[in-house]
Amino acid sequence: MRIAAELRVSVNGSFAEYAVVSAAFAVPVPDAVSSHDAAPLTCAGVTTYQAITGANVKAAETVAIFGVGGLGHLALQYARIAGAFVIGVDVAEDKLAMARDLGADHVVNARDGDPVQAIQALGGADVAVTLGASPQSFDQAYRSLRRGGRLVCVALPADNASLSVPIFDTVLNGKSVIGSIVGTRNDLADVFALHAAGRTKVIAVERKLDEVNESIDEVLSGHIPARVVFRF
Repeated sequence: MRIAAELRVSVNGSFAEYAVVSAAFAVPVPDAVSSHDAAPLTCAGVTTYQAITGANVKAAETVAIFGVGGLGHLALQYARIAGAFVIGVDVAEDKLAMARDLGADHVVNARDGDPVQAIQALGGADVAVTLGASPQSFDQAYRSLRRGGRLVCVALPADNASLSVPIFDTVLNGKSVIGSIVGTRNDLADVFALHAAGRTKVIAVERKLDEVNESIDEVLSGHIPARVVFRF
């Protein structure tokens, strides 16, 4: 039986071939979920699943995904499973093409124009999920919300960047700012069950472990469409 385990961030050994964990923190991987897909699902999958469920996304709401990459391509799918209309926001056309392929109702290129105007022209977002590391995208995501909207902060920009929230707009329009980090073991079991049932698709390229440094450079340069999976 293959096991997916939640490890604390501070524990060394992320590139180890084997690890010992407490059974209380291990989740069985269904036979229908390949190891290639299980790897991204235990990180990007459970993180974005919690972001969508934690925001209490309802059917027919509009969800804007800021950053359609390793996390965003899965967040988009979970929002669709919840019954939402989805807007994919990114600065790369290949990422926006991936969003369309995965069922996004609309895509917005934030490099070509103001994503706030584009989203507000569509009626605004009930939920905006920030998955890009740019501090500017957090501000854009907040301003894209309609009345009663929820901003879900997931990405962690460098240098502990700050988000300025206008108090009057937040109070008078009933907006919320939610912090979301990873998820629970029950969330992971749900993520596996959805994938085993064919409800989600993992976009990932495979690399050898000795290519790790080159792979990190590829991710930082934006040349990886979504996730990298290392094959031992």
